[in-house]
Amino acid sequence: MVTKKEIKKDLVRVYFSKERVLTENSDAARELYNQSRFGTLLPDGKLQLTLIETLYLLEKKRAEVYASPKREIEFDKLVKKAEKLEPNLWPRYCVFRDIRDRGYIIKTALKFGADFRVYDRGIKPGEDHAKWIVYPVSETTNLTWYEFAAKNRVAHSTKKRLLIGIVDEENSVTYYEIRWVRP
Repeated sequence: MVTKKEIKKDLVRVYFSKERVLTENSDAARELYNQSRFGTLLPDGKLQLTLIETLYLLEKKRAEVYASPKREIEFDKLVKKAEKLEPNLWPRYCVFRDIRDRGYIIKTALKFGADFRVYDRGIKPGEDHAKWIVYPVSETTNLTWYEFAAKNRVAHSTKKRLLIGIVDEENSVTYYEIRWVRP
């Protein structure tokens, strides 16, 4: 029988302060990075996580999130705090969760002008390049042709495939892959 103490031992302790999310310097945190490439490993042995990664780890019960050493933050409260800091948070989170649940590594792609970059299964960042860039949108969002063309141009110029992840009212995600075609 697994005890509550043994379960807590495997959880990564995460601290949320303003806009930063850092783990403690622990074997569990480093293992999270080494196995699944969550976050960015800092020189002091801590991980810096994105808010979306933190939400995912909290929902999957792989992390405990604290605002102070003794004040734990629950999932719903963290969502409310994160929504104030990140535009389009919920559709972005739904796409992140869906892609992670499918076994892919997904990382931010701000330097590419996209929301996320996705690595093919079995590939870790640094081993090879991402295969896709992903733009999450709510099904009620309207994209102009100019916005759509800009997203496609970014994907093409970075030699990645473009995925549009459309999140419906039930939080299910449907993906459309867009590629350039020469007639």
